[in-house]
Amino acid sequence: MILEENKKYYRVGKIVNTHGLRGDLKIISKSDFPEVRFKKGSKLYVSLENENKYEAMIVENARPHKEVFIVKFRDFNDINEVEKLKNHIIYVSEDQLVELPDEEYYFHEIIGCKVFSEENEELGEITDILTTGANDVWVAKRKKGQDLLVPIIDDVLLSVDVKEKKVIIRLMEGML
Repeated sequence: MILEENKKYYRVGKIVNTHGLRGDLKIISKSDFPEVRFKKGSKLYVSLENENKYEAMIVENARPHKEVFIVKFRDFNDINEVEKLKNHIIYVSEDQLVELPDEEYYFHEIIGCKVFSEENEELGEITDILTTGANDVWVAKRKKGQDLLVPIIDDVLLSVDVKEKKVIIRLMEGML
């Protein structure tokens, strides 16, 4: 197993328990691409006690099971070897990110963006993203007052520039 430091990593899941006696793990996926993340031969990284160090692991096999994925990593063959991995976070490195279509963004690209009205008034900074089912809602922390909830719909979201970390929205009645 390889220890790798000083790369950017992005969370794709969490090991929540063991499964059976042969080293399988239950992982809750936080990825929009679980079929890519957990396919045989994929390299995933597990955070160690030191948040800046990650242990590379290779998926030997995986399958969906209810709300989790049952994953077996190469070189882990019994429950005693994987017990220590419970409650650890699973990551991928930046070079493993799937390229998204135009006008789709990773959460880490949106968090930290400044939100402006179409009149160029700064409204806040995006600190969280809520996935509601119908559409996402971006939460912008305002300098004063309550957080601004920005529904990600065509009538509201006018432009996103992740390089400049700038989002322009049309304010609808009741948003402020």
